[in-house]
Amino acid sequence: MKQKKIILVATLMLSVVTATAQSLNSAYFTDGYKYRHTMNPAYGNDQSYVSFPALGNINVRTQGNFGYDAIIKTNPQPYGKKTMTTFLNPYIDASTALGDFASGNNRVMGNIGITILSVGFKAWGGYNTIEINSKTSFGASLPYELFEFAKNTGNKNYDIGDINVGALSYAEIAFGHSRQLTEKLRAGAKLKVLLGVGRADVKMENVKAQLNDANQWLISANAQADVSLKGFTYKQKEKEYKQKPGTYQYVNDAKVDGAGIGGFGLAVDLGATYKLNEDWQFSAALLDLGFISWSNDMQARNINDQFLFDGFHDAEVSKSSPNSFKNQGQAYSDQMAEFANLQDQGDKGGRTTGIGTTLNLGAEYTLPMYRQLSIGLLSSTRFQGAYSWTEARLSANWEPLKWLDGGMSLGVGSFGASAGWLVNIHPKGFNFFIGMDHILGKQSKEFIPLSSKASVNLGMNITW
Repeated sequence: MKQKKIILVATLMLSVVTATAQSLNSAYFTDGYKYRHTMNPAYGNDQSYVSFPALGNINVRTQGNFGYDAIIKTNPQPYGKKTMTTFLNPYIDASTALGDFASGNNRVMGNIGITILSVGFKAWGGYNTIEINSKTSFGASLPYELFEFAKNTGNKNYDIGDINVGALSYAEIAFGHSRQLTEKLRAGAKLKVLLGVGRADVKMENVKAQLNDANQWLISANAQADVSLKGFTYKQKEKEYKQKPGTYQYVNDAKVDGAGIGGFGLAVDLGATYKLNEDWQFSAALLDLGFISWSNDMQARNINDQFLFDGFHDAEVSKSSPNSFKNQGQAYSDQMAEFANLQDQGDKGGRTTGIGTTLNLGAEYTLPMYRQLSIGLLSSTRFQGAYSWTEARLSANWEPLKWLDGGMSLGVGSFGASAGWLVNIHPKGFNFFIGMDHILGKQSKEFIPLSSKASVNLGMNITW
């Protein structure tokens, strides 16, 4: 693998918001959707199925409360033509530059889930699933004060707060079983064997910036990076002290030599449904309750209580500019590396981390006068530290034909409002579905969504 900038993960998160989540909440109440068991293991299917390899269930999603349009701006003075730049451009006033950032923590996160192989069938008194999945997720939680400091609004002191950036990739082999316990109660569970590919966590706590008499920024922070990835090593750059004679080294790059499984773990999904009567059904599920034990922990820490930082600088994004975004990528990463000021501490010998747990609670009402239509309310809560979120989603679910169903949904939660939809075609012998929890809005000319809310979920399966 080529050398990668590790401390630049936050910047990459802000620009690669074309990806993210492993479930389609708009399909939670759709009976014919083959992968409802991924959101509640108590759900079974009327049909057995086997997925097309790597095409059975592809889920890509991002969500957040800021996005591309907060970072990238166009046509500031004195340019006479349309020019792309960043919010750091000195010709953009502070109120305009910072207007699209949230006043508290600015978060963006995403997941990419690919079902390599999935099989569902009836046997042993219930419904069974066997899956091999690949999952990748990322997240960034950045305080408003960080962007205020980057823009340099004129203050001499900034209390920036805490910065969190993380990424996780693993594969899972899952075995699920659900069955009817009573006439009204159905329960299910899923055991997952986890194969960790890699995990990275960068945290900067209690970050403060103070302008000294020499017009230089004095930064203080407790910063630490933990990377668990086979073959991973940091690379350091030497820099002279400005506070006193001498030099020191800080992490500004990394490389990966080789690849493989970096950790092992286990997780479980637990779920139940309760059919109160012909009209009402309630459900609950706890997903991804588990851990991965990693074989290494390549750690870097900020071992200086205070250090000098030159500040963040702008670059134009126009492809024709000598200071294009592409050409300035190295400069941006160097700025992030200097700001983090991490020193390599070597391999700390491994660590154990969670993978994030989701709680789903659902209630569905089927219309007595038209049984093909139901109204569902799903509450989803993700427990994952700085990347936790909640969402409530109301959906109208319609089954006009035995082989065709789907619906529309409206959601509201930690990242604002969104609209979703699903079309699910499942005649005997074949299944195709496509849907979104967040309808794709306006995009840049590079097809990057202007907001960080976007999703798509699709798949093809053989049924019988």
